[in-house]
Order: sequence, then structure tokens, then C-alpha cells
Amino acid sequence: MQNRFWWLIAPILFILSCKSGEKSYNKGRYDEAVTLFVKKLQKKPSYTTALQLLPDAYAHAQRQHEDKVNGYLTSNDPLKWEYVRTEYRSLQRLYDVINASPAARSIVTPKDYRNAISGAQENAAQVRYDRGTSLLDQGDKGAARQAYEEFQAALSLIPNYRNAAQLREEAFQRGLINVVIRHIDVRSPYFQFSADQFREVLIRNLQQRNINRFVQFTDERIAKANRIPADQYLEMRFYDFVVGQTYVDRSERDVSREVVVATVKDSTGKPTIKRYATVKAKVYVNKATVISKGVLDYQLLDAMNGNIIRTDRLPGSFTWMNQWGFYKGDERALSDEDKALMGGEDIPPPPPQELFMQFTKPIYDQMTNEMQQLYNNM
Repeated sequence: MQNRFWWLIAPILFILSCKSGEKSYNKGRYDEAVTLFVKKLQKKPSYTTALQLLPDAYAHAQRQHEDKVNGYLTSNDPLKWEYVRTEYRSLQRLYDVINASPAARSIVTPKDYRNAISGAQENAAQVRYDRGTSLLDQGDKGAARQAYEEFQAALSLIPNYRNAAQLREEAFQRGLINVVIRHIDVRSPYFQFSADQFREVLIRNLQQRNINRFVQFTDERIAKANRIPADQYLEMRFYDFVVGQTYVDRSERDVSREVVVATVKDSTGKPTIKRYATVKAKVYVNKATVISKGVLDYQLLDAMNGNIIRTDRLPGSFTWMNQWGFYKGDERALSDEDKALMGGEDIPPPPPQELFMQFTKPIYDQMTNEMQQLYNNM
């Protein structure tokens, strides 16, 4: 049944697809028309419309692309060879499409543009290479970063082009900004270990975020050990922080509810009369809250002249809470909310060092976002 249905609709689909080729031709979409006509001839080599219109469609498409090529060649655009390459590649695709169909090849002799593509690629890569070397000669980091992109573009056009890979690496190293993160000052030696942990996590976060390929964040100790020259220094200190500020709230209240204590049956045995009584209880709730918070001051400094590049003050906070409760009296007097408060136990809060790390966690994202904003705009 399915096969019979396919044989019924196949001719209709074929006619519609050919009409779409004519439609593309009439609208001036000649590349598309060539592809559609070739597809029709692959299915039916004697199809009249495709045989008649394919040569004209190819000629028009060829003229369109070559006119664009001539326009680019007379322009002053330094990247014109990349645009020329794009046009030649479009023409080569038409060559490949027609060449794949004996019926199409019998009425059209497409032009092979492979040599033209190679020539345009060579010229385009040379332009990128020359721009890269010129930028590299300027000697500053910004120009070196631009040179990196030019050498990368040359290599994307022609892999292993001359010594572009070597110059790209040189441009990368010369354009790199080494941000050395210095020792963090804290007012209490008790928290120095936690502050050092904060710095290690911060450096790891900054590195993993891949803020900018040309920015490298390094711990001061590692920079000294590996003789990495600093371009910028990131200095931080905790301007103000409180760890383990504890509040204990104890409350008690009386609760009561009316509950059914007995049911009287009528003469038929059905329960009709309910007897109520008031039950009572006393609810005791204890809530311990430990607040830790602080503010991190940071300055990003130019290592050459000490000028401040950026400075800000970032807050962080963490609240630990434990709640437990119990009651005396009749459990039936408790509401669902009261029951949810029951249980638990009086447990101590985390040690101060852990509280310190917890309140600094929100600072990581703030710092990373600020660095990303800064270096994305450089």
C-alpha cells in the first residue's frame, strides 16, 4: 500500500521541484537554479525545462560572481583577496555540481576555478602575513595581539603558511598580560591561612573562566619562582570582616485546639453527635543564627608606573542557621507548622575558618565578572 502511494506522489514532487528551479531562475537566484536543474537531470536526464534553462542559469551565475571578483580587485580593501576567494569557491561548487551529472555535463562545460582559488588564497594569506609582521614591528602589546589574529587568519587560509605559526606564538607571548596576584593582607593572623586559600581559589577561578587568551593570572610565589615578569599587580585586603557573629533566639508559646473526644450514635447506629474538648501544649523553639560578612578591597596596578587601572570594594556574606524545638503537653494541640518545628538538636556552628571561606564565596564571582568586563574591552 505504501509503495503504491509513493508511486502516485513521486511524479507530483518531481514536477514541483522542477518548478522551484524555474522559480529560482526567474528570481535571479542562479546558483540555486543550477543546483536544482542538475538534480532534475540526475533523476530524469531528458527533462526538457532543465535542459533548456541550465546553460543560461550557469552563464548568469558565472557572470554574477566574476563581476563581483572584478569589483573587489579594483577596490582598495586590503582584505579583497579573501572576498575574491569566496566568489571563486562559489563558482567551483557549481563546477562540482555540474561535473557530477553526465546529463548536465553534456550541455554545459563548467570552468574549473581551482587554480584561481589557490592564487586568491595565496594572495590573501600574504596580505594577512604582511599585516601581522607590520603590527609586530610596532613593539607594543596591543599591536602584538592584533598581529596574533593576523597570523591566525593567514594560517586558516593556508595551513603551515611560511613561518606564520612561529610568528603567531611570538605575537602571543609579546601580547600577553601577566597579572601577578599578591599576598592578601588580613588584620588577624588567625585567618591568614583562610585568606591564602581564598587567593588560591580565586586564581583558579580566574584561570578556568578563560577571561581572555592574552591575560594570565599567576600567584606571586609562582611568578617569582618561574621569573615571570609582572605587567600588572592585583593587590587585595579584607577591609572589614566579622566572622561568627552569633544570635540566639528562644521563644515559647501556649497552643490549644479543639478536638473530637467522643462520638454518640443514634438509634440507627449512625454517629451523629460529637463531643469536643480543648487540648493544650507549650511549644519551645530555639534558633541560632551565625552571621559572617566582610568587604574585600582590591586594586589593579600597572607594574611599570604603579598607576591604578581599576579599584573596587566587593562585599560578601554568609548566614548559618540552626533551629530546633520541643513541646510539653498534648501533641494534638500542635498545628502542622508547629510540628515542622519540632525535633533537631543544638549543634555547634562550623569553625571560624570555614565561615570565613563561606562568606568570601560570593566575592569570587564578583571579582571574576569585573575582570572579565575589564579585559574583554581591552
